[in-house]
Amino acid sequence: MIGINKPLRLEVKMGLQISISDSIVQALRLPEQRIEQELRRELAVALYAQDILSLGKARELAEMDKYEFGQLLSRRGVLRHYGFEELDDDLSYARSE
Repeated sequence: MIGINKPLRLEVKMGLQISISDSIVQALRLPEQRIEQELRRELAVALYAQDILSLGKARELAEMDKYEFGQLLSRRGVLRHYGFEELDDDLSYARSE
């Protein structure tokens, strides 16, 4: 029972699900076990290229580490958006070496 003066705390996990028709899923030329992974990566690259997501959030969406995602961007011909956040990360990394 919740006391009168104690607020109820709820933790809400936000997420998004996208429905893709069966005909589209079947048309994908990918093994079923790779579909979600590949779609995540495609979406991450597209959103990063359009400057809708930062590098960190795009690689999080792609479920890749910084190096892997950088390689993927390079293979796709997507230029890195190098700003103060990335510079700060690089300087911090260089100082720790």
